[in-house]
Formats: sequence, C-alpha cells, structure tokens
Amino acid sequence: MSSFDQDDLLKRLRRIEGQVAGISRMVADDRYCIDVLTQVSAVTKALQSVSLKLLDAHLAGCVVDAAREGGPEADAKVREASEAIARLVRS
Repeated sequence: MSSFDQDDLLKRLRRIEGQVAGISRMVADDRYCIDVLTQVSAVTKALQSVSLKLLDAHLAGCVVDAAREGGPEADAKVREASEAIARLVRS
C-alpha cells in the first residue's frame, strides 16, 4: 500500500473514531434512538468504504504479485481475497 493510500485510510479511520465517540456521547446523553441509529449507519458506511479501499489495495498488490509468480502462493492469495470478499458481503 502506498503511503498516500495509507495516509488517506488513517485519516478516514480517525474520523470514524470521532464518529464512534460521538455515538457514545449520544447514548450517554439519552439522545433520540433514530438519531443514534442514523449515526451508526454513517459509521457503518464509512467502515465499508475503508474495507473496500483495503481490499482494492490487496488485490492490486499482493494478489496480482502472487498471480504473476504462480504456484500455490497465487492460489492461496486468490482464496484469501475471495474469503475476504465473502466476509464483506455478509457483513
């Protein structure tokens, strides 16, 4: 993963941390449930976005490199990526 991608992901994750802290405060303040759920939905979408960026970086880097090399390592990387995609789809 390039440092630019890593910096972008870290910024996104810090923003998500702030959103989660905000949700905790909302719950502690006994805020309206629908408002809390709206924020939970926003965090969920943000985490999905981070997941897709990580998956894209993995496919473009590790999986492509392993596929070029061939052999059991390539099969393992493709299987690993497929399992990660399946987990994302289920979540």
